[in-house]
Amino acid sequence: MAEHEVIFGQNHNVGLRENQQLDLGHNPGQDLSQSHDSLELGQGHDHRHLDLGQSQDHDELGLGHSHDHELGLGQTNGHDEADSGHSYGHENELGGIDRKPEPVGHELALPVQGRQLVLSENNHESPVSDDDQELVAHLELAVQEGDEEMGMQEHSDDLSMDQSLVFHTPVLQARTVLAGPSYELKVGQEFPDVISCRRALRDTAIALHFEMQTIKSDKTRFTAKCATEGCPWRIHAAKLPGVPTFTIRTIHESHTCGGISHLGHQQASVQWVASSVEQRLRDNPNYKPKEILEDIHRTHGITLSYKQAWRGKERIMAAMRGSFEEGYRLLPQYCDQVKRTNPGSIAAVYGNLTDNCFQRLFISFQASIHGFLNGCRPLLGLDRTYLKSKYLGTLLLATGFDGDGALFPLAFGVVDEENDDNWMWFLSELHNLLEVNTENMPRLTILSDRQKGIVDGVEANFPTAFHGFCMRHLSESFRKEFNDTMLVNLLWEGAHALTVIEFEAKIIEIEQISEDAAYWIRRIPPRLWATAYFEGTRFGHLTANIVDSLNPWILEASGLPIVQMMECIRRQLMTWFNERRETSMQWTSILVPSAERCVAEALERARSYQVLRANEAEFEVISHEGTNIVDIRNRCCLCRGWQIHGLPCAHAVAALLSCRQNVHRFTESCFTVATYRKTYSQTIHPIPDKIVWKELADADPNSSSAVEIVINPPKSLRPPGRPRKKRVRAEDRGRVKRVVHCSRCNQTGHFRTTCAAPI
Repeated sequence: MAEHEVIFGQNHNVGLRENQQLDLGHNPGQDLSQSHDSLELGQGHDHRHLDLGQSQDHDELGLGHSHDHELGLGQTNGHDEADSGHSYGHENELGGIDRKPEPVGHELALPVQGRQLVLSENNHESPVSDDDQELVAHLELAVQEGDEEMGMQEHSDDLSMDQSLVFHTPVLQARTVLAGPSYELKVGQEFPDVISCRRALRDTAIALHFEMQTIKSDKTRFTAKCATEGCPWRIHAAKLPGVPTFTIRTIHESHTCGGISHLGHQQASVQWVASSVEQRLRDNPNYKPKEILEDIHRTHGITLSYKQAWRGKERIMAAMRGSFEEGYRLLPQYCDQVKRTNPGSIAAVYGNLTDNCFQRLFISFQASIHGFLNGCRPLLGLDRTYLKSKYLGTLLLATGFDGDGALFPLAFGVVDEENDDNWMWFLSELHNLLEVNTENMPRLTILSDRQKGIVDGVEANFPTAFHGFCMRHLSESFRKEFNDTMLVNLLWEGAHALTVIEFEAKIIEIEQISEDAAYWIRRIPPRLWATAYFEGTRFGHLTANIVDSLNPWILEASGLPIVQMMECIRRQLMTWFNERRETSMQWTSILVPSAERCVAEALERARSYQVLRANEAEFEVISHEGTNIVDIRNRCCLCRGWQIHGLPCAHAVAALLSCRQNVHRFTESCFTVATYRKTYSQTIHPIPDKIVWKELADADPNSSSAVEIVINPPKSLRPPGRPRKKRVRAEDRGRVKRVVHCSRCNQTGHFRTTCAAPI
């Protein structure tokens, strides 16, 4: 079969035509085998040819296929080292570049410290020094290891030791040459349309490392030339009359340039990046831009910017998941499908009355509503995260807590912007869904950052609720003001304190360190955040901490089109419900695992307590910590641990054991396994693909007529720039940034990948 010919050097003439000889250099007809001082390593008739000889002016590099494998590196007169460069040409019909056959044998001439080192099959004819032998050994090692990099693997029947040839010269860059039938261009070659023609030329230019410049491109013709000034290579394709296909009419096949001498490529556009990684992205949507850059450099020898890789990925992801605009248009149909597949769920979308631009979306699944009202603690956390999509917007979240302490998302709202009116609307929708689904509205405890819109919304819709500060937001503000870890820790200890005496002791400690910090804390009423003063029941929860707890998937979802985002949330909830339901079926205890651990710890501590009984309900419990009074009828203890956490404290456990009561009977019902199973007893059902929504809606007589409403995207586009994917935590603010160093230009302030210094 045909074998490969490889010649390294700096060419000035690159030509391509059917069964054509390719000669690169000033003397195209020069026989490189006629070099001075050569080494012959004859192996028979089928062989590879390695020649480092002298040319008149420049080293020569050619790549192609012939019946012999040849590798030649020209040596310029008067120089000790071979100049490095590349030549790039097209293949013939067999996928290779024809060349005049060379004489049989292997010749190698190496310049070593101003002289020619000549090796031949008869080594005794050309004495070699120790230094020269070491150089040859390095050459042979490089030759054997380079086959795969050059893409020159042959059929297994043709493999031999001399079949892997590469010479590591000090070149500007290392590229992988992709030669094969995919990049064959010839006169008469046809393409379905001009786009296919341009795509084929682009791929060929990238594979063979030359750049093109488009001269003319329209519906009937396409003309391009080599982008290097002075290079005569030119190609012309046109659409023949009455024929729908494009045909290559002429190719001026001589390249006089040495190919591109930089790591980029004009034809490596975002669309090319997208088409190159499309299949990989479909198989793995988490394929990162950094990995795209590495794969493209390894495969094509091209270095792109991170932005190109990121935009290429975004283009493919948009094709896979739909555009952001389509997501808003599909919202009415999506809401209809939510209510159809999950009866009892609430899903409503609202647009601006004047232009139908998106304004609000509210979704709560029936399984979540049932679980919250029948199994969760009467505690709600409110939080929000900004959308990372093409259009501005905010995702509002209302989340409960199940008996085991895990987050239990109840409702989601998407609004065009976060403001007081939108928070008032969201809390109004939340109140309506709870009021519709229960006869007796539970007296809730709500945690939030207590901004004005939330405070007004809670007072208007939940007038009996206890509204407390989320300690995460409060501590972030405190840290930003004082930036002292010790003060922040004391603030948290004061918030956790169960009694007023313990709380005041922590405030005094803060005052001794900083009077300003103590004054800052006292300005905020402790009944809004301190456990010792808070009137509601928080079951030990001081923070809503919703967005941080839902990382990373909630932030990934916030960058998707709106329907895809809600589907990502629904799938996560569906998975959680199923996993937690199945897990709870394996539990054999009375209480959920976290409650069982707390009771076990209280039992261990209670063994050392002395209990004195006053009557059938009151007890005096004496311990090394002091004396506490326990009332088992009202389920309270002087330490306030029982009232606050809903589980008997150690003093209560000691009192219950003294009168032979079952400790588990005196816990809140939400901590029992039976109630936990009731929390996840309902199922969040799948929603079919969007391609069948219209058909399903037409077949359903109960389908809402609202599906005919068209919702346009909001008018507020996201400012340019890649949005932040990770929240900046409070403890990271104010830190001194690390000084970065560039390993390429030895300057500070940037990395090697962002270095703009000339190569």
